[in-house]
Amino acid sequence: MAKVQISARVDGALKSAVERYCKSRGIVMNHFIQEALIDRLEELEDIGELQQLRHEPTRPLYEVLAETGLNGQT
Repeated sequence: MAKVQISARVDGALKSAVERYCKSRGIVMNHFIQEALIDRLEELEDIGELQQLRHEPTRPLYEVLAETGLNGQT
């Protein structure tokens, strides 16, 4: 995948904190920011999936156990 540059304005204290964090752990800041963006996108995806799940009807536990054969009955 081709690398491209993005630009964002952030608070100077935040930039300094990220620089200190990366330097103290030997992390390249570009890598740190890229991973942070990927993590955030994944979180947003998970939130969307969770919202969809909340609208699905629920089933009684005994039905699920019977369907999976884990109800103790043979």
